[in-house]
This record gives sequence, structure tokens and C-alpha cells, in this order.
Amino acid sequence: MNNPNINASSDRLELNDSTKLMDSAVTKPNTIDLVNKNLAKRYRAEKRFRLYGIASITFALICLVVLFTDIIGKGHSAFFQTYIQLEVNLDPEVLDINDARDLKQLANGDYQAALRKSLRAEFPDVKGRSDKRKLNALISSGASYHLADEVKADPGLLGQVISLPVLADDDVDTWLKSRSDDGEEAFTGRLSEKQLIWLENLLEAEKLEQKFNVVFFSNGDSREPELAGIRGAMMGSLFTLFVTFILSFTVGISSAIYLEEYAPKNHFTDFIEVNINNLAAVPSIIFGLLGLAIFIGLFGMPRSIPLLGGVVLSLMTLPTIIISSRAAIKAVPPSIRQAALGMGASKMQVILHHVLPLAMPGMLTGTIIGMAQALGETAPLLMIGMVAFVVDVPGALTDPSTALPVQIFLWADSPERAFVERTSAAIMVLLAFLISMNTLAVALRKRLERRW
Repeated sequence: MNNPNINASSDRLELNDSTKLMDSAVTKPNTIDLVNKNLAKRYRAEKRFRLYGIASITFALICLVVLFTDIIGKGHSAFFQTYIQLEVNLDPEVLDINDARDLKQLANGDYQAALRKSLRAEFPDVKGRSDKRKLNALISSGASYHLADEVKADPGLLGQVISLPVLADDDVDTWLKSRSDDGEEAFTGRLSEKQLIWLENLLEAEKLEQKFNVVFFSNGDSREPELAGIRGAMMGSLFTLFVTFILSFTVGISSAIYLEEYAPKNHFTDFIEVNINNLAAVPSIIFGLLGLAIFIGLFGMPRSIPLLGGVVLSLMTLPTIIISSRAAIKAVPPSIRQAALGMGASKMQVILHHVLPLAMPGMLTGTIIGMAQALGETAPLLMIGMVAFVVDVPGALTDPSTALPVQIFLWADSPERAFVERTSAAIMVLLAFLISMNTLAVALRKRLERRW
């Protein structure tokens, strides 16, 4: 017979067990819920991280836009220069020229006197030495050289009256560029009240005009802002980069080939690799000190020449070229080498005919990036004397010269207001070169690279 007490106790036990299971099911979360909760947390963290990245890129772009806007806003006016339209009488007596066939007389004529006489003809009421001196100050001191070039190119102009745009002084140029349409809020600088009245009269007579600043691209450096140009600095940079490319490309590629293809793996080559990597992080001014101590102090090379600057900059760019070239050589699949060796090619043939052509895009990219870095360097060139004031445009590797970054450094330290726009304009030209070189590197890599 069944005992009712036993049945009742068993029913209570089963009820207690089911209650505990239900309680545990309620208190213990499901595995899927835990996974979904963790996934949601990770998605939120990933979204925040992505927003941080977008915010960083946006901030960098805003800073870049502000920088470029400031540079372009200050420098775009330097590409135009103010001229005064004058009727110049090329009287041989005033120019002190007796023989038009004598090139020496044509070169040494008193063209400044002819220009001053033409300017005074525009203002016949100007009397007194002081007023005449102020009137003559409206014309640049280098305007006579332009007139001399015109006469030397065509001696038949002697005795004639020609209409000539005459280069204005930098104070006149700054005043006209800063002048608003209503004539207010113009930067007068060193201009006197009488000079401002004369300029307003010239402006009303439409004899003040702005033309493309050819002088900025055709002249070397000058103490006068309206005569200062970047041609000397550009030629110095080109000569310097030529020497840098010849030395760094040949030595860098050769070193990369030896270290990657021929050098045994031992402590000595490990020591060389570590030092190459360390040299890539050395400040550029250290290379300038090295050039000053070794090439100038020991070997006696003259200062401020592109040859010396190219040697110093090649030492600075060598680590970059070697590292990038080794990476490009490593990227060539071993099957290429094995196939060439299997066909009977020698080690040198494998390298010259197969490895180098395939690794050349990476090598060229590293070289162009290294050259762009060398183009923008200033500190090493300052240490070897390329900060000198050089007026003449260099014509050879051993002529005294400066470089475009150093020219920007010199102009930025000049007190004249007109040099501010020329400094910004030179920065624009330098940025254009740098952007072009980096674009060329990307284009070469895209065009020459091969996929395996």
C-alpha cells in the first residue's frame, strides 16, 4: 500500500526542486544575452574610436586649411608689382651717351636722371631739393637697370620719347595693395603727406598699375623688396638637389643591394643596420655640424656652394633611401630569384635583370621622398654658410649661392613690410615643389608597381 505521507513528502521535494530551477533560471542570465550585451559594448567602443579618428583628421585638415589660407592670403599679392607709367625722353645729353655703338657707354648711361626728369615733368609744381628727393623716392632704385636693358636691346631708341612702365618703390607698392576702394585704411608706412597726394594724382590719371611680378622670378636677392627675387635661391636649390641625387641615389641603392643580397648575417652587418636606422632619426642640424667639421674644417671646401650643400644633404637622405630600397628588394618574391637561378643566371644577372626592375618603384619612391625632405631643409645649410647674402644667380656647382628655404629664413627676418608677402610667396613656391615631388612619387609607384 502506498503511504500517503511518503507521497506528500515526494511531492514537496519535486515542488522545491522545480522552484529552485525556476529561481536559477530567473537569476542566471542567458548566454546569448551576455554575448549580445558584450557585442553592444564593443560596438559602442568601436564607434567612439572611429569618431575620435574622424575628429582628429578633421582637426588636422582645419589646421592645414588655416595655415594655407594664411600663407596664400599674405603671399598672393607678391605675384603682382606696382609700376608708374611715364613718358621717358631718352635724350643722349641727359644720358651722357655720345656714341650709340659703344656698349660701355650704353651700359653706363645716366638712366636714373632721365627717369627723374620724366617724373618731375608729371609734377612741374614740385620745387625745392627736399620735395624733389621725396618725388624721386617714388621710383625704385633699380628702375634704371630696366631702362638700360631696353636701350641696349635697341640703341635706336636714343633721342626718342617712349612710354615705359617704371618699377615703383616698395612703399608705393605696399600702399597701393593695402588701399581700399574708397581710399581709406591704406598702409602709408614711410610715405609723407605730399607723397600720398602725388600718388593719388597718379592714380586718378591712371598712371599707377599692377602687373605680373616678373622680377620675383628673374632676380636674385636684394636689399630692396621690389627688386628681390627667388631665381638665385631656386637655382641654388636645383644645383644642390642635383648633387644630392647623384650621391645619395647611387650610394644608397648600392648599399641596399649589398646589405640585402650579398652581406652575410653576422654581428657586423647587424651593427651597420642598427646604425643606419639610428641615422634616420638624427636631427638634421647634426649633419650640418658634420659638414662644417669634416668638409670645411678638414678638407677646406669653400662655404656657401651647392656642391658642399649637396654632399651634406646626401648624407642626411642616405638612411631614408637605404631603408626604403631594402624594403623594396625584400618585397620581390623569392620565386623570381629561384626561377632565374634555375635558368642558369648568375647572381649579378638575377639582381640586375630581375630584382632591380621589380624593386625600382619602391626605390624611386623612397628617393623622391628623401629629395623632398632635402629640399625643405634649412638647418644643415645654415651651418655650412649658405645663409650668405648672394645677389648673383649661380651658374655652376661651385658658385656662391643660397637655397630656397634659407632665402625664406632671411626674408622672414627682414624689417620691411614688403618682405612679408615675398616670404609667403616663396613659401608657396616651395610648397608647390614639395607637393609636386610627392605627387610624382605616388604616380611613379602606381605606374611601375607590379602585383604577384
